[in-house]
Amino acid sequence: MATEEYHALRRRQVAEAVERLVAEHGLAAVTIAKAAAEAAVSVGLVQHYFASKDDLLRYAYTQVTERALARAQQRAQELDAHHGSIRRALGESLAERLPLDETRQAEWRVLFAFTARAVDQPILAAVRNQTEAALRAQVAQAITNGKECGEVPPDTDADPAAAGLLAIVEGLSLHAYLDPATMPASVALAELNRALMTVLPGQCRQYD
Repeated sequence: MATEEYHALRRRQVAEAVERLVAEHGLAAVTIAKAAAEAAVSVGLVQHYFASKDDLLRYAYTQVTERALARAQQRAQELDAHHGSIRRALGESLAERLPLDETRQAEWRVLFAFTARAVDQPILAAVRNQTEAALRAQVAQAITNGKECGEVPPDTDADPAAAGLLAIVEGLSLHAYLDPATMPASVALAELNRALMTVLPGQCRQYD
């Protein structure tokens, strides 16, 4: 294994340990020592790769946000490759952000914990804002593509429409995680589809 690849693997190993600690015990449970123990490495190794706890948290947050973003991208690309509608592809992509199964619930808990910490930590806020900007750009591009094929009204402003959809997803996610009896998966997905229909109400001319 190349040296650079080895170091990247070690950093991810520690970051994944931090994710597990946050998912199981909350952000307050994370220390350098506990991260080392969870990753089955020495404290010295963690300190070799991360200058401080804040540096460790920033890297772990970056890893989980990038993974969530990549999964949403992959889901949309898979549907696009099978010539599905833009509304469906966008819906499937955004649904990946909803905590509707065990994997996404654990991921959402980690993301939410970091997002709450970002209110007081500019270094984490920067990670959050960068990821959200990339996601908004993707959604806005999908909406623009929808205008070209007829799914989206031509006078729609893609950027605020994208921001609105993401705000709805954030709200649905919070309720689905904290109060699943009121917001079960079926309701969350139905509400997401309702929001999508307001932005992409048309039929793509490609499938007429």
